[in-house]
Amino acid sequence: MSTKNLEEQAADMMMMCCASCGTAQVDDIKLKTCTACKSVRYCSVKCQREHRPQHKRACKKRAAELHDEILFKQPESSHEGDCPICCLPISLDQKKSTLMSCCSKIICNGCVYSNDIRIYQEKLVSACPFCRHLDPKTKDEEIKNIMKRVNANDPVAMVQMGLRRYEDGDYDSAFKYVNKAAELGDAGGHYQVAMFYHEGTGVEKDMKKKVYHLEQAAIGGHAGARYNLGCVEEGNGRMDRAIKHWIIAAKLGYDASLDALKGGYEDGLVSKEDFAAALRAHQAAIETTKSPQREAAEEEAQKE
Repeated sequence: MSTKNLEEQAADMMMMCCASCGTAQVDDIKLKTCTACKSVRYCSVKCQREHRPQHKRACKKRAAELHDEILFKQPESSHEGDCPICCLPISLDQKKSTLMSCCSKIICNGCVYSNDIRIYQEKLVSACPFCRHLDPKTKDEEIKNIMKRVNANDPVAMVQMGLRRYEDGDYDSAFKYVNKAAELGDAGGHYQVAMFYHEGTGVEKDMKKKVYHLEQAAIGGHAGARYNLGCVEEGNGRMDRAIKHWIIAAKLGYDASLDALKGGYEDGLVSKEDFAAALRAHQAAIETTKSPQREAAEEEAQKE
């Protein structure tokens, strides 16, 4: 029997008994798992407290390993997701998509352009390409639409309202909106909260909270947050972790991360294989966001 199998069996046995007193789990005794490392179990709070001194170091180490397993997992897509009409990935370039105030859907410019042509040809009233809600005629109507979505607990609308309040100088309200979006698990909300803690606008500067929210956003597929985490790790002198973050963001199609990797490659910090793989994945991510409709919309925009 291999050493690995023996270690796995030993770990399984540890999960069947209290790590402190050795009591086995039976019908009338339920063991509770350590919430940090998830590698040991206890029959009572008393046993957990008594075992803490000898378990603390191993617990901290395993908890960090579990955290990194989640943090450095490559997301399947960016937090922007797909256009709900053409079902192609939304470009990370925000100029190439439009956020609709009526339904909080992000629509690619290709579908917006196709909808505009249809409206013009059929002489229809201008409306949202997705939900067909009439376009707002004034800023007040647009804000009213957003607030309807906010009241429906839509985190995307909360972030948008937060950004609007920020532009108006109402930083307290702005933070409340984006923080609520973060509490609902929105990657964009986490990223904006991180920026508040970075700038110290409306809240006190807090590096730990900034990093926490950047990590949550990055786990949710936010490429900008992932890039910023790489910069934080670079500043801390942990280039191995910085490079991991930049590779993940580059594979999502984030240009700044690819530039950072290029600099790392030139300085001998990034291997040729890693840089080549990131470059191919970056190009592939960019290609998936292209379509004839989107290219037509871009050509039309350049004429204006």
